[in-house]
Amino acid sequence: MRIVVFVLFLCVCVSSHAQTTTDSVKTTVNNLFTAMKNVDASLLFACFADNAILQTVVSKEGQVTVNTERLSDFANSINLLPKNAADERITFDVVKVEGDLAMVWASYEFFYNGKFSHYGIDSFQLVRINGAWKIQYLIDTRKKK
Repeated sequence: MRIVVFVLFLCVCVSSHAQTTTDSVKTTVNNLFTAMKNVDASLLFACFADNAILQTVVSKEGQVTVNTERLSDFANSINLLPKNAADERITFDVVKVEGDLAMVWASYEFFYNGKFSHYGIDSFQLVRINGAWKIQYLIDTRKKK
């Protein structure tokens, strides 16, 4: 009986820790979109690792290219927006965590000034640096309806 109770206790502890870790990863991703919506450069930079990579997959007339954007350029473009103009709404489809590495696959819809603009997939790779989750790599797709 003691062994059963111990095993159940261990399972609850492991499950609780895994949920907490997943929630921390989601918080970092959600903070990015909060920073965009609130035009908060400090929060935006806090979401990313120092050497983060941002890319977009572009499909045009059967040709596929991958565009790379510097984090500073992305932050500058967000800084030029009015507050609440950039509203990206995501659904966490998959979140995986292994030690200090996490992966998020999220579908999204993007609204600009309250009007639908485009949709797609965000794929994040995060690394836990000094105890905090940071986005190391972000690649997305963008499609019009």
